[in-house]
Amino acid sequence: MADKQHRYAVTVTWTGNTGTGTSSYRGYDRAHTLSVPGKPTIAGSSDPSFRGDSACWNPEELLVASLSACHKLWYLGLCAQAGIVVTAYEDAAEGSMTEEAGGVGQFTAVTLRPRVTIAAGSDAARALTLHREAHAFCFIARSVNFSVIAEPTILRAETGAA
Repeated sequence: MADKQHRYAVTVTWTGNTGTGTSSYRGYDRAHTLSVPGKPTIAGSSDPSFRGDSACWNPEELLVASLSACHKLWYLGLCAQAGIVVTAYEDAAEGSMTEEAGGVGQFTAVTLRPRVTIAAGSDAARALTLHREAHAFCFIARSVNFSVIAEPTILRAETGAA
């Protein structure tokens, strides 16, 4: 089977010109929008540590969210194929980034902490091992050069619970 190519086009528009452009470091906002035709626009900014707006998504949060969502999507698909019924999934993902003295930096790790509830008759041991498989398949995790660690918790729903 030939490799498939997928393309993703996103428009990022800087909306932070306060009237003088980037005439000074403190003289402009870090505000921007992320848009794709047919989808809601996302308000973005930089992290508040870098003069950004804490009410907006920043690139670092979006990267952590992308890793978490990709893992979840693979995991749910693998569970469905394996006959494991997931009834709830929530991930408290967290990324670590190191900023060096000169201002450059990089992510050093992202930890995913999915809390998964499975139906009473589902195999908890298999549900746990599927996290490793989801990680191996996740397109985003396979694309980054830092550790992505999964620390899942599997809960079994009570008999009769939805």
